[in-house]
Amino acid sequence: MILKLAGMLIAFLLLIPVILLPFMTAVPLLVVAVLALIDAGLLYQLLTRAVLWSSKLVLMAGLVAVAVLAVVTSQWCAKTPPILGADGLPLPGSIASLEQVEINGEKQWITIRGHDTDKPVLLFLAGGPGGTQLAATRKVLGQLEEHFVVVNWDQPGAGKSYRAVDLKKLTPQQYLDDAHRLTLYLMERFGEEKIYVVGESWGSILGIWMVQQHPEHFHAFIGLAQMVAFLETDLYDYQLALEISADQGNTKTQLALQKQGPPPYFGKGIAWKVTRYIMVLSQTMMQNPKITGPGYDTFGDIFAVEYGLYDKVNYFRGLLRVMDTMWPQLWEVDLRKDAATLAVPVYFMEGRHDINAPPHLVEDYYEILAAPHKELIWFEHSGHSPWVDESEKVIDMLVNKVKGGRVK
Repeated sequence: MILKLAGMLIAFLLLIPVILLPFMTAVPLLVVAVLALIDAGLLYQLLTRAVLWSSKLVLMAGLVAVAVLAVVTSQWCAKTPPILGADGLPLPGSIASLEQVEINGEKQWITIRGHDTDKPVLLFLAGGPGGTQLAATRKVLGQLEEHFVVVNWDQPGAGKSYRAVDLKKLTPQQYLDDAHRLTLYLMERFGEEKIYVVGESWGSILGIWMVQQHPEHFHAFIGLAQMVAFLETDLYDYQLALEISADQGNTKTQLALQKQGPPPYFGKGIAWKVTRYIMVLSQTMMQNPKITGPGYDTFGDIFAVEYGLYDKVNYFRGLLRVMDTMWPQLWEVDLRKDAATLAVPVYFMEGRHDINAPPHLVEDYYEILAAPHKELIWFEHSGHSPWVDESEKVIDMLVNKVKGGRVK
């Protein structure tokens, strides 16, 4: 009886990939219907006709095959939605593409979206490391596509690029090398001498490194929730999370933080230790009435058609595994020492109520930074994600201040 119940549970679990297809992927409904009919037939046979164990095993193997086919099909059909005109048809001259590109011998993924391919190129660098924002930027910053060709890159180990590299061998230099190669590719493809680069959170560190190494390739750098010094930031975050947990009477989290101790961390389990205090800060910002934005729509992003079913799992796996590899290599990063001079215009867009990447470090960096042009722009109703909380203002700043007032 136990074996029979276990077998039925496994059989129903194998139906899940097909059930998810119409809600979470771009697989055509006709294909979904065919796979669902096959699953229904196999399950019917298993429940009513199969007597011998050999027959049951064959039917179970059929369910496994359909589940695998559903996952593979979801990966194959993943896409980014077209940009539509007033007539509801794809806008002439626009581009809306989800592409696998070869970067330094590795296959990685990008989205390219814009109303006009003659517009300047803007490369968006997601946070993390290990984070993916292919869908989020399209939904939140979609108006930028009227003014730029917006490129979003799943960096090595993130989202659709989860298996692009050996995660245990990831280094900051590999990110920088890959970012440089991608920049050259975009410049050549769209006939541009320079591009814009926008980095959020971890992406803001990578973006600074990019413009520091090759300023000749960039019109400007824009940092959203600019990171400055990793260890100093995490020590601040850890201590603040301890204080918040104590004030809230959250003894469980307080004891867990005390047990793991303050950063820096090395070895296994780094991601869980960092996540423990970051979650406290994130929840605190979500409850802050001065932060009026919608916050991250994580589940909505995961459900997006840019990701197949396998990608949706890697959405989280990438963050956890890449953090374990990369965080120990970032503890000593301090842009105040490492990047005090930049040869491109720099714009920092900061949430006034960010307690994840403390704004006072950005102010310190801004004061010592030497650049041909620099601005620190405050977002009074934002936390760690001004590009989400006050997206309209971010778009306005990028279009009218950064692009419109570009230093020649």
